[in-house]
Parts: sequence; C-alpha cells; structure tokens
Amino acid sequence: MNFRNASRISGVVATGAIAALLITGCSRGDDGDTGTDEASPGITDTTLSLGISSPLSGPTAGPGSCSVAGLYTYLEAGNAEGGFEFGDGNTRTVELTYLDDVYDPSKAVSNFRQLVDDGIFAYVGALGTPTNAAILPIANEDEIPQVLLVTGATMFSSDQEANPWTMGLLPTYFSEGFAFGELLVERGEVTVAILSQNDDYGDDYVAGFEAAIEGTDVEIVASASYEPTDPTLDAQVTELAASGADALLSAVSVTPLQVGVLTKAQSLGWLPEIFLPSNTSTPATVVIPGNGAAYPAVYSTSLSKVPPSPAFAEDEDVIAYNEAFAEYGVEIAPTYTPHCAWSYAEGAILEQAFLGMTEPTRASFMEALRSIEDFEAPLLLDGITVNTTDPTLPAIQGLNLVQFNGTGYGPVQ
Repeated sequence: MNFRNASRISGVVATGAIAALLITGCSRGDDGDTGTDEASPGITDTTLSLGISSPLSGPTAGPGSCSVAGLYTYLEAGNAEGGFEFGDGNTRTVELTYLDDVYDPSKAVSNFRQLVDDGIFAYVGALGTPTNAAILPIANEDEIPQVLLVTGATMFSSDQEANPWTMGLLPTYFSEGFAFGELLVERGEVTVAILSQNDDYGDDYVAGFEAAIEGTDVEIVASASYEPTDPTLDAQVTELAASGADALLSAVSVTPLQVGVLTKAQSLGWLPEIFLPSNTSTPATVVIPGNGAAYPAVYSTSLSKVPPSPAFAEDEDVIAYNEAFAEYGVEIAPTYTPHCAWSYAEGAILEQAFLGMTEPTRASFMEALRSIEDFEAPLLLDGITVNTTDPTLPAIQGLNLVQFNGTGYGPVQ
C-alpha cells in the first residue's frame, strides 16, 4: 500500500505575521538565508538535507534511537516512492544524517555544529530537554531551524517570538503534570510524593501538577530531585517512601532509572499509585521490567497508536508504519518506545511543511511549518491533530490519560 495515503492531508495556510517575523533573517550571507531568489544551505532542486543528534547509546538509547528511527522510516519510504513534493514545484529526495550525543549537552552542541558545517538545511526531531536547551541559543543566533523537537519542555514552544527558529513537537510536560493532578483531585484527600529531574523537564511536570491541585485536598507531602547522570535513585526513593504517600509522580526521563524507581519502592514495601511520564512509561522497557503490576495503578498519558499492540493490528496507519519500519527503521531501533510513533508522525508534519514552501529557503520552511492547521498525522490517536499556528504551543497539544492493564495501556478505570 501507499504509506503516505494512510495519512489524511489537510491544507497549509500561510500566516502573514509569522512570515514578517521570519523574513528578516533572509539577508545574512553565507551562513544563513541569502534572499528569496537564492537557496539556503542544504537544499538543491533535487535534494534536501536534514540533521539530528540523539542518544543512540547510553541509558537513554531506547527513546533516542526511536526518535531517529521513526523519522528515518517515514523519509526513506517517501524517497522510495519518488521523493517529496515542495511548494516551489520541485520534487526532492530528503536525506537525514543522525549522530549520537549520549544525552550529553556538550556532545549535542558539537554534533549540531558538525551537522551545520556539513551543510544541513534544518535540525529536526532531536530528543532531550538538556541537549536541545544547549543548542537553542546557537540555532536562533545562526537562524537555523531547530524544530519538532522530541521534548515537551515549555521552553521550546512558549517563547517563539524570542526563539523564532525553534519549535517543540510534543504536548508539554506541564500539560501532562496538570492531567495527573486533575485525576487525583477527583479522588478527594490524597497525599503525593514527587521525584523530578533537576531541570526544565522536571520543573514543568511539577509546575503543571501543582497548578492542577492548587486549592484542593491533594497534598504534596514529600519531594526529591535527581540529575540525569545519577547512577541510581535508591536514596531519593527511600526518602520519599518514608512519607507513606498515596501516590508517586515520578518525573524521571532516563529509562533504567525509572525501572529502578519502581523496583526500589517495592523492595521498601511502599506501593503508591504511580504516575509516569509518557516518554518513560513503555510497558516492555519500563513498567513490566519494573513489575508495575504490583502497584494499585500505574498511569501515564498517550497521544499515539501503539504499532506493536494487537489492538491496532488492523489500523491502516499502523499497517503502513509496520511495513515501512521493518524495512528502514528496525536496525536503528530494534525495541519499540512511543518515540518511534511520534517521530514517524513528525515525518508527515515535515511533509506538510515542504508542501507549503514556496521558496528554497529556511525562512520559507519556517513560515510553512508555522502554518499547519488541523492536520491528522498518521499514528496520532483520533481527535489529536497538529496545529502550529499558536506561537505559545508545540505542534501537538492533545493527550489522553491511560492506565496500565497488565500488558499495555487502556482507559482509566
């Protein structure tokens, strides 16, 4: 089947205000856009070059590899069908170069500079809050698109006027934390312990959760933080367990550390309800290894279909994804995490932007990317669409609360 016919295409609408903002970057010289009649680096009449740095090794390798593999799959499948149509009338092959940053900000910056020196047109789909935060000021100073980032930190979407070349992909961590808080508010008197990463990732979850429970009977009785480089979180979990809290919000972004949180709490005899971020809640790599079934309930959020799940075996998008991923993606990411589905959808969003590009420039690309409305990208759950016209929000805003059912996730009980 034609994988790109599996997604439902909607129109790309230009927004004049954003165009005016971005067009100011079109007379920079050799390192940036050189005007509407001259192409930016990384694009010809037949090719477009994209780059990404992601943790392909180390403790975050699972999500990092999937953030590359899904996008690579979508692009390679499109290339195999003859390339991608652009709004300037050309059809181009889209090339993706990916490098390993081991979730290290300094390595991510080095990779970004290398990709730019190698002539990429745009930097897309990179995973990681600290790594993308290190790149953000450089990308905006040099006017290089840093877009559809696989992170929900609000800093990548809330100030697009100050950082017009940066855009997040996922619903914000604030939104996830808020959804978790709303669910607990419905329960009445509940005590909560919070474990959070000591950066914008963790801060956003906590801020969203606190906003939701403000003025209610839900009480935070203990909190602890950690660094992504910590080898274990046993000390933090032991401290939190002493509170005897009814629920634990574990805003942990590193897969092995999240598994360790679940197993350590059990070893201490502490069995609260568990709230896990969408990016570290995969059953096969987190919840099942951590024996999540031992807890009264494990909650997370979801925005995409799960291709390995039998529940989606007959879904047209999933069939197309599975066929393409088996050919192009599995060698990059042999183990599924939701990042595979998210980055595949990202490829379709990029295709929409290509269709809106009337000139072979980075400014025209950003204008088109910020002009997508109500696009139903493949693999997104029904009712969740892509809208990029609000400069204070990421490309995808919707999410659903879900509950672990022993093998996967289903509706909240």
